[in-house]
Amino acid sequence: MKFVDEAIIEVAAGKGGNGCLSFRREKYIPKGGPDGGDGGDGGSVFLEADENLNTMVDYRFKRKFGAVNGAPGQGRNCRGKSGEDLILKVPVGTTVIDIDTDEVLGDLSEAGQQLKVAQGGFHGLGNTRFKSSINRAPRQTSPGSEGEKRRLKLELKVLADVGLLGMPNAGKSTLIRAVSAAKPKVADYPFTTMVPNLGVVSVDPLRSFVVADIPGLIEGAAEGAGLGIRFLKHLTRNRLLLHLVDLAPWDDAAPAEHACGIVREIEAFSPLLAARPRWLVLNKADALDDETRDQRAQEVIDALDWQGPVFVISALAAEGTGALCQAIMNQLEEWREAERLDPELEAQEQALQNALQAEARARIEQGRIKVIDIEDSDDDDDDDDDYDVEVEYVR
Repeated sequence: MKFVDEAIIEVAAGKGGNGCLSFRREKYIPKGGPDGGDGGDGGSVFLEADENLNTMVDYRFKRKFGAVNGAPGQGRNCRGKSGEDLILKVPVGTTVIDIDTDEVLGDLSEAGQQLKVAQGGFHGLGNTRFKSSINRAPRQTSPGSEGEKRRLKLELKVLADVGLLGMPNAGKSTLIRAVSAAKPKVADYPFTTMVPNLGVVSVDPLRSFVVADIPGLIEGAAEGAGLGIRFLKHLTRNRLLLHLVDLAPWDDAAPAEHACGIVREIEAFSPLLAARPRWLVLNKADALDDETRDQRAQEVIDALDWQGPVFVISALAAEGTGALCQAIMNQLEEWREAERLDPELEAQEQALQNALQAEARARIEQGRIKVIDIEDSDDDDDDDDDYDVEVEYVR
């Protein structure tokens, strides 16, 4: 299944049914009076988070969705049937944005959570509603109101506690394979990982966390080089970032140079993301002798002026990975306990994540001049986007 993490759709709620103009006409009841019923309410449109979905591919070709209109009222004070609500399933972790106002309507971060994105129209009133002591035969009704229409942008950001950063072939996918049951593709060439991967790391019974691996970054990623910054938004929900550095790079470049390059790209993409807690993980230690390994590790630490935690591991040989996972679990539990004791810390973390997502969204949109066409449902165009939204990029 093709991974699609963005979609643009149009939703329209149902129109309310019109009120009915009717008078009771039965034998022996010559002046039965008005009996026109109200119309039915139009159906609303909801989005619902579904844990069984992990991509927006369902919205790649079909982009227009409408709820059912309310039925008009009838005689004998019969009200029209209300239109059924339309519920669209989206992956957990979807952010919903109104394209026309740039307003974030909601964030579906829990399975089963629903968000109303278009309100159905209100029903029209039948002439029975307008009778009075001075108006016993009203011929007045009201039409049902139109339902809301919106153009929405759906953005999927994977839900993970820990995110992996690094150059291509730094060993991110190998690390996930070593510490979880996930089996992402691993090969000896750059950009093996083309889409984000998730793995659940079980440290002890009832103690686990989720780690996310995104495609590798290269110099100039913030300007669109390689896979660019397309997947960096998936790190905005992570509490902890692991900066993976290859001590034995495939291109024989200096590890310190690669490490500094990643930091520059993160800072260019989002200063807030660059300020998030980040640990340094030096990988492929088994490929070097002790002296060379220590020398290169110190060069990386000095080049970054690193003050935080440092872990030297070999993901392939599973050396040092256990201690790394245990330390991550302890840190996450410490943060969770602090938030449990102080709800204000939890609110601050949520506000920071919202700010991170807004900053990431603005940074990505800087490269998009405009949406040219959202009706293009074929795949004959020359663009390389995964969700058939025509955009024009600038450098």
